Amino acid sequence: MNTATPTSALDHPPAGHVAITPSILYFGTPVVLLSTENEDGSVNLAPISSAWALGQVVVLGLGPDGQSAQNLLSRPDLVMNLPAPAQWPAVERLAPLTGRDPVPAHKRGAFRFEPDKFAAAGLRPEPAELVRPPRVAECPLQLEARAARVQPDASGTFLMVEAHVLRVHADPRIVIPGSQHIDPVAWSPLIYNFRHYHGLGPELGRSFRAETPRRSR
Repeated sequence: MNTATPTSALDHPPAGHVAITPSILYFGTPVVLLSTENEDGSVNLAPISSAWALGQVVVLGLGPDGQSAQNLLSRPDLVMNLPAPAQWPAVERLAPLTGRDPVPAHKRGAFRFEPDKFAAAGLRPEPAELVRPPRVAECPLQLEARAARVQPDASGTFLMVEAHVLRVHADPRIVIPGSQHIDPVAWSPLIYNFRHYHGLGPELGRSFRAETPRRSR
């Protein structure tokens, strides 16, 4: 079995590191389109880039003044929709929009209020099965969930949402036939990498805990 991987300058020990102060720390995180329910029963759809899984719980990081955060403080149902890399233009169409009216002071000039974000992004809602907000039909992975805890982060700047996943919907093309496993070769999330959009590169190897069958090379 050939386990050789492509080499690059970063495959070798560095000559030395430099201390820097980046304005953001999005060092390669998946993009999530978060659908939540507004007070009037309409839907808010927002792109977020701070999400990580702990078993069947997904932790989200949200700005406290955004519509998503305001919704989850009183209406805990949500859907986390994961777009594929080719869907980045739809995500970017959502990026300058806000569901808050009036627009929060710190967003004025860069964001505008948009009540129908699905239409603005060119995406279609489809009903969820266990929660009230809809799923994004075009997203290959959709996680219906309910926020169990919403609290400030350690800095007091953001809100941390701990969401229990209730149901996972997957495009059958990214599921290993006859299994409950996502095919990591067929599925590539959209990655937010220091405010640039990326997909995954070729597989480099597998964890000893991987449960998917080995592929012949």
